[in-house]
Amino acid sequence: MSSVALDLDTASTMELVNAASAIAAELARRNPPESAAACMELADTLATAGDMQEAALTGFVGVLDAGREVQRWGFPSTRAWLRSRLGMRESRAKERLALARQRHRLTEVTARWARGELSLGYAATIAGAVTRLDDDDCAAAQGILLDMVDRGFSAGKVASFGKRIRDVIAERDGTEHADPDTRRGYERSWIDSTRSLDGGRYIKGWLNAEDAAIWEGALGPLAKPAGTDDRRDLSERTAAALSSVLSGGHRATKVTVICDLDTLTGGQAPARLTDGTPIPAAQARRIALSAGVSPLLLGRGHTPLYLGHRVRFATGPQRRVLETLYPTCAVQDCEVPGTLCEVDHVSGWALGSPTDIDRLALCCGWHNRYKHANPERLRITREGNGRYTYRVHPPGVSPPGEAEPPPAQAA
Repeated sequence: MSSVALDLDTASTMELVNAASAIAAELARRNPPESAAACMELADTLATAGDMQEAALTGFVGVLDAGREVQRWGFPSTRAWLRSRLGMRESRAKERLALARQRHRLTEVTARWARGELSLGYAATIAGAVTRLDDDDCAAAQGILLDMVDRGFSAGKVASFGKRIRDVIAERDGTEHADPDTRRGYERSWIDSTRSLDGGRYIKGWLNAEDAAIWEGALGPLAKPAGTDDRRDLSERTAAALSSVLSGGHRATKVTVICDLDTLTGGQAPARLTDGTPIPAAQARRIALSAGVSPLLLGRGHTPLYLGHRVRFATGPQRRVLETLYPTCAVQDCEVPGTLCEVDHVSGWALGSPTDIDRLALCCGWHNRYKHANPERLRITREGNGRYTYRVHPPGVSPPGEAEPPPAQAA
């Protein structure tokens, strides 16, 4: 039977964390009491304790984020570390990072949260609302939103007010009739993009006056009705105009769809995008009508055959093959799309590695440079389908025996 005994006044932070971890593990192992009333009381107490624990966690995250510690461990950002090492969803990682970066400005929120007087939900809502405010407006917003909490408003209602907090501040200060651009100043434009379950995206944001003028100049003419039969509303026409501009009027569009020859000739086997998203066979055939079709020869086990030349840079056909193998960067848990990655010589061009298809991988620019500077921190393995996986190991920890080929200089 294990026990925890320590003096809270003299214990180190590490001792307190270890004790909290041991207590949490023991609680998780135990069955809850049979009394519903007892469980209600315990749940209330434990939830408050959990919120205070989250306050401590946010403090730790803030320090490691400011010190860029996660970059030493091979992660491109603190949010990437929260997702891969702590197993957080994207939304939760974003929320925790906002709390960590705003806690020094939200002094009253931080103090009340640490005392157990404010829940994680309220703290996260307020932190998200003030992210793009200057210090003066942040202080004003903190007071307004905490007052709403004290008056019993739900976290959802506080979040709704948080979305229009600038207008609330202006109304309180009697400046609501001021010119909006003057009140906003020359703030940076921003866009948030959230992926939906079906592969689409929700987009929201704000553009400053200069960027808005560019937006109108580029999209305005394209967003006009195409004719009397065009029944799309303005929002739908604007989305189509944005797609047209981003694709260069279809002159620079590049979308890779992978399918069997049988699918193109009438079969029903679905095709897929490079990120694994399935495409119905009929839709793949429609895309093929106006696209270039390139054959990809595969050997046993669907391993791409030798396609390379002994030249420094990979050829276009080689890159297309690699993009079918690598939906994302070869580094484990890195989410940079393969289409935006660089072609990497797995064993290092400088060490004599040929530009052969079975010696190449796709690696994002950040990890490609990291691989070059920290070859001893990587373990490279090769899967049965020919895909390489790079695993980054912590500082001071030597990787286990490497699989062929050994880690070396980056491309």
